Amino acid sequence: MHSNVYLPQEFLDEMAAIIPTSSTLEEFVAACQRPLRKSIRVNTLKTTVADFLTRADEKGWQLYPVPWCDEGFWIEADESVVPLGNTAEHMSGLFYIQEASSMMPVSALFKSDTDVYDAVLDMAAAPGSKTTQIAAKMANEGVLVANEYSSSRVKVLHANIERCGVRNAALSNYDGRVFGGWLPEQFEAVLIDAPCSGEGTVRKDADAMKNWSKASVIDISNTQKDLIESAFHALKVGGHLVYSTCTLSVEENQQVCHHLKETFGEAVEFDSLEDLFPNADKSLTPEGFLHI
Repeated sequence: MHSNVYLPQEFLDEMAAIIPTSSTLEEFVAACQRPLRKSIRVNTLKTTVADFLTRADEKGWQLYPVPWCDEGFWIEADESVVPLGNTAEHMSGLFYIQEASSMMPVSALFKSDTDVYDAVLDMAAAPGSKTTQIAAKMANEGVLVANEYSSSRVKVLHANIERCGVRNAALSNYDGRVFGGWLPEQFEAVLIDAPCSGEGTVRKDADAMKNWSKASVIDISNTQKDLIESAFHALKVGGHLVYSTCTLSVEENQQVCHHLKETFGEAVEFDSLEDLFPNADKSLTPEGFLHI
């Protein structure tokens, strides 16, 4: 089954220029046209992976491990009677329907077993897939500030946090640019899953690119640079900052990180993600970023 995804020619020209030598533009377009595999993350605040696997087996769900997240699984389930989102297991927060790619930033934040944090900031948190993943990694200990700029989306964030049994989160509704000034050097870890042009979401929304323009990409990247500066100010010395987007443009990814390094110099160190999962090095940029 192929959905007919709209990809503007100007966007394709941009992609052709940055695609890794191991791939072709044709492969890229073909991938954009393929529907996403459905995936879930087991919520270890409410159950164990082992118990969930038993339960899934009883329900006839087929689970396939996501390489970069121990709690993540691609799932094949007969949803003709009950959609996954309406199952008792989902309603009671035993699992979260979350894209496999979306599990990656939090896995990067907790890349090493020694990455234990007392204070974490999730700067753009709604709808809460990564927030609840962070809370599970923190085992509901310490403080997790989950911020969301859009007041209407705070309600969704709150609902997901409640459903998943998160008890260590404080919700806030501010422009992420305020945190650097208000709470300088207060967090050991910051996740900024930045608002972006959404180029990478075409596989679930065929019209995602209908309003795409290079001008809007540049405009959004300026906001992202403000946000990453704020995040860095809020970070304790020696802390970890993960910057992620669901877009593909260099302007919204590598250039935002380079802007941070140009602004703060040697205070910023890039940490390679080549070991995040097997063969991750095939998606690595020269700086050690994952561009997938």
